[in-house]
Amino acid sequence: MEGELNSTLEAFAREKRIVSKGPLSVMLVVTQHAKKMGLPLDPARLVTEGSGQVLGLGQSAVQAILKRHDITRILASEGGRTSRGSIGKMQEYVSLLNQLAARNILDLDYVELFWIDRVRLYFNSKPLKLRLDPSQNLRAVIRDVLDQAAARQKSVPGVQYVGAVMQHLAGAKLDCAVGRGAVAHNCFSTSDAQTSRAGDFLIGDVAIHVTSSPSESLIQKCRENLDCGLRPILITMQRGVAVAEELARNASIEGRVDVFEIEQFIALNLYELGKFAPENRGVALKDIVYRYNELIDEWETDPGLKLEMK
Repeated sequence: MEGELNSTLEAFAREKRIVSKGPLSVMLVVTQHAKKMGLPLDPARLVTEGSGQVLGLGQSAVQAILKRHDITRILASEGGRTSRGSIGKMQEYVSLLNQLAARNILDLDYVELFWIDRVRLYFNSKPLKLRLDPSQNLRAVIRDVLDQAAARQKSVPGVQYVGAVMQHLAGAKLDCAVGRGAVAHNCFSTSDAQTSRAGDFLIGDVAIHVTSSPSESLIQKCRENLDCGLRPILITMQRGVAVAEELARNASIEGRVDVFEIEQFIALNLYELGKFAPENRGVALKDIVYRYNELIDEWETDPGLKLEMK
């Protein structure tokens, strides 16, 4: 039950963009109302008379909920109370809770913990820094971003920052290189098996796989690509290149899978997009970062995955 409940909440958070302080405050307060009032909830009862605000949505109420989970930082000084979209978010969320209750898969304690985890992510959601230092080569610039993602991954267990950054950087690079619409994008947590995808990206007869840790199962996926007449490309970390090549050798498909290191994959394209002119490299990098951030907005719920150029 928890798996289905979690996936439903994940989809709702992504679709409704529940990532900032206002919407998160609404989710917490409405969940509290559901605990006290029971289900099904009537959204009309959760709107204050005259002022047209979500009932009980304010700093004190939100902080009381957070305090139960040992969070003392202020989420929102007004609890999102003055946001024009708060009532709409409340109504959509009430509808979801009522549907989950009708399906008998609703656990409000679990739901509250789900949103508390999102609050913790929000407090750790400062964007990663991309520093364009003329004294560094472009591979070092990309490596620094991945190092930041790895450090954040250690501080937030269970969140695969490195893999997500790699996937969407590769996706942004492909969009900038071959044009938007040429490849389909997905949430990082969506596996190939869930969607019957040939890889993370499919362009023509090329199936592209992006991973921080090559595995035997991924090499088997590459073998399946070959059996279907596709050309597999595997993009990984520098330390993963040798691992991927050895796994391919063990599977007797060495020489049939192209393995690229992510820093090289991105950096070389930056030179090409900038036509190897020094004044164009920064522009090319900004284009990729801009597209990358658009993909994070569209497909992920954690704003801490975004990039800020310095």
